[in-house]
Amino acid sequence: MKKLGEKIRALRKQRGLSLRQLACILEIKSHSHLDAIEAGKSMPSVELLVKMMRLFDVSCDQLLDDDLELD
Repeated sequence: MKKLGEKIRALRKQRGLSLRQLACILEIKSHSHLDAIEAGKSMPSVELLVKMMRLFDVSCDQLLDDDLELD
């Protein structure tokens, strides 16, 4: 059972992306916001969640439901 931040970190690492690279792809000015999301200290906006779902090709349920594992 993984939380949102852990899932995002796993997806980012599966694709071999650094926080800075992911921030650039998602058009975020600072990678520290992504670091806070991965650490569970911050929540992404709906807009950012949609961008991540599209980038990582995962559903909303897969990303947000702690009981669902990533494929």
